[in-house]
Amino acid sequence: MTKDLKINSKLIIPSSEMKVTFIRSQGPGGQNVNKTSTAVQLKFSLSYLAGLDVQSLNRIRKNAGSRLTTDDEIIIKAQKFRSQEKNLTDAKERLKKIIAEGLKKPKVRKRTKPTAESEERRLKEKKKKSEKKKFRENIKPD
Repeated sequence: MTKDLKINSKLIIPSSEMKVTFIRSQGPGGQNVNKTSTAVQLKFSLSYLAGLDVQSLNRIRKNAGSRLTTDDEIIIKAQKFRSQEKNLTDAKERLKKIIAEGLKKPKVRKRTKPTAESEERRLKEKKKKSEKKKFRENIKPD
């Protein structure tokens, strides 16, 4: 039922590395929610990605947030839809997004010099605030 998950052209996660469990959904749904297990719990161990560089793994851990366990597993619970298949697809897409975002290297910010006009504006604002605050000073009696 589960297929391999293609993250990018170089990384494909085999279905054998993902543990899928079908559980009962929460919330309203009448009697149907009590007898069908349509929600999906997808577990994926980051040990499979051990070949990645440390920075990428740390970004993936950060993206996983509270879904990351102490055993370095990502647990995703999907219960948005009323069918197992759609929930499974949703869970896989969310896992794919977490990993794909972590694999992207963040852009390095290049420091730039402020323009002369913006510098002038900044100094004008400072002068204005200074003038305003001068009026707040205590007046000393003669």
